[in-house]
Amino acid sequence: MRRTLPISVLSSIMAATMVAGCSSPAPAPEATTTPAAPAAPVTPAEVTDGVGVDKLPFDALPAVARTDQVACPYLDTEWVAETNGQRVTGYGIDERFSTPSCVFYSFPEEPQLTVIVREMDSVAEATQVVDWAAPIDSTEPAEEPAGWSGGRGGGQGNGALYAVAKDNTAVVVFSNQEQSLKAQLVAEEVIQNLGL
Repeated sequence: MRRTLPISVLSSIMAATMVAGCSSPAPAPEATTTPAAPAAPVTPAEVTDGVGVDKLPFDALPAVARTDQVACPYLDTEWVAETNGQRVTGYGIDERFSTPSCVFYSFPEEPQLTVIVREMDSVAEATQVVDWAAPIDSTEPAEEPAGWSGGRGGGQGNGALYAVAKDNTAVVVFSNQEQSLKAQLVAEEVIQNLGL
């Protein structure tokens, strides 16, 4: 169950996320944007309000404008800035997903970090999400945290990714940084904070 996105697909994803985030005209955020308050640990039920399995396509990407400024319910904004190594100038969530997807921006137009948690109908569908995000032919195996399996990639000039699944849940992280370790640390924090 190894998966990773080819670099061309990862570039397309980051470009699509950037376009989605820029769909409504708004002034650029000032460099003095203050980070959101730390999020308290929550459970998946608290995040989804009992919505359960989402019915979006396996390759759905979040559509979040940098000006949304809605804090991620399971990741602290300052922690994201320190872990991904960039100041956070904008952020938001996409509530079309049963567990809201979180997108964080820095000064570049494209997101610095995109986090997608998918609660699928089956193990096979969760695997499909990870296979889409981390195609086996272009990524390395990812087996952390224990019990999770997927793929990782980075260091080729197009950012990094870490995508893993366990049972019917998939966690996908795209970073504009080149080190897949940063994406891995974010995925592990998400899994821990949501109690997955």
